Formats: sequence, C-alpha cells, structure tokens
Amino acid sequence: MSVALTVGLICAPFVLVTSTTPASAAAHRTLLFSGYTWSVKSSARRVGPGPNYFSKKNAWVDSFGRLHLAITKVRRHWVVGEVVNTRSLGYGTYTWVLDSRVDNLDPNMVLGLFTYDSLSSAFNNREIDIEASRWGNASDPTNAQFVVQPYATNGNLTRITQGPSVPATFSFSWTATGLSFSAPGASPASWTYAGLDRPPAGGEQADMNFWLNGGHAPQDGQGAAVIVQSFTFTPG
Repeated sequence: MSVALTVGLICAPFVLVTSTTPASAAAHRTLLFSGYTWSVKSSARRVGPGPNYFSKKNAWVDSFGRLHLAITKVRRHWVVGEVVNTRSLGYGTYTWVLDSRVDNLDPNMVLGLFTYDSLSSAFNNREIDIEASRWGNASDPTNAQFVVQPYATNGNLTRITQGPSVPATFSFSWTATGLSFSAPGASPASWTYAGLDRPPAGGEQADMNFWLNGGHAPQDGQGAAVIVQSFTFTPG
C-alpha cells in the first residue's frame, strides 16, 4: 500500500496511463475502498461542480486497493470522476493519504477531499473542504486550501503550498466544539478554524472528486489521474 506514483497523464480518449484498468468501475455504480462503500457519480449532462460531465468509468480501485480518480477526454467532452461515501460518519477525524503529487496539477484541475450534505442546504450543506488547485492561475505560488463554507466569508479559507512528497497526508478533525486541518507536507501545515460557520454533524458524507474548474479544459490539453492510497475515519 506504499507504492508511490505521480499523477498519470492521459493523452488520448479512453486511454488511462495507470497500473490497472478500471473494469470494476465500468460495471458497477458503487465501489469498495478503504473498508467503505462509495457511490460513483455519473451524469448525462454537465452538472456541478464545474459544471462537468461525470462518468463511473473515471473512478476505480486497483489491485493494490487504491482509488483512482481521472480526468479524461471522451470524443468532444472532458469527463471527470467523483465518489461519495454511502455512510454518514459525523464528528471525528477524516484522513486521506495520496499516492500522487498534487503540487503539479494542471491549473484548471481540482482535487476535492471533503464532507457534503446533499439532502439539506442547512449549514452550507455541512461542507468542509481540503482542495488542491490553482483555480486557473498557473502563476499562483500556493496550490491547495483548507475551507469551511461559505468560502467567501472572511476567515473561512486559508491557502497552503503542498510540496512534491509522496505519499501525502491531508486531514481535518471535526468535533462539536472545534475544527482543525492538517497537511504535514504543506506550508502552513495546519490551521485551526476560528470562525462562526463550523457546521454541526448531520447528514454529511465523505466525498472525493477530481474535476475541472468552470468545466474548462486542462491548460496543457492533457488528462490526468490522482491516486488515493487510503481514507480513514476516527470517531471523535
């Protein structure tokens, strides 16, 4: 489970440059990863975030038990991947370990590691985010962020610079009284949220997606895949 791979480029439609093929994702609407069942998002039209086209072929688990999320071009459209935990986990520590670099993502690509309540808009959908992206700005020296929604509220977002180390760990610890973020390979490596928008636990689910900001094509014209080694949750 410690094999380190960089983001894999995808240079043509239907071709994924990775160690395995995504046969299981093409055949099922759910997948098993890190001891949990995840729903694989798909859409026949462009939907949020982005908006983008989502495909069940763009999320799969390889023979090492690692999750792959891909951005590919299929005919005229760019297609992206997302999986959602079928359980609501509540308060605790959410931890993701990546087997891919995120410091070198195309500026239009976004990796999201977060919670989201799709059934209720209360408390800003209980959305707590770790996101790796330059949001279209190739010259931005920062490449990721910790966020409590709504992101536009002063004090709800802090930008970080994640280094090239692999594996890379990202986490947040969420309780009834506090919320803190951690990324040991980044600068700053931690952040304690002090604002007023920390949501209460409810119907949120852990979510992972790899998508294109604004639905815009990658600036380099190439697809990519991000590999998530593991997801763990510790109640708290």
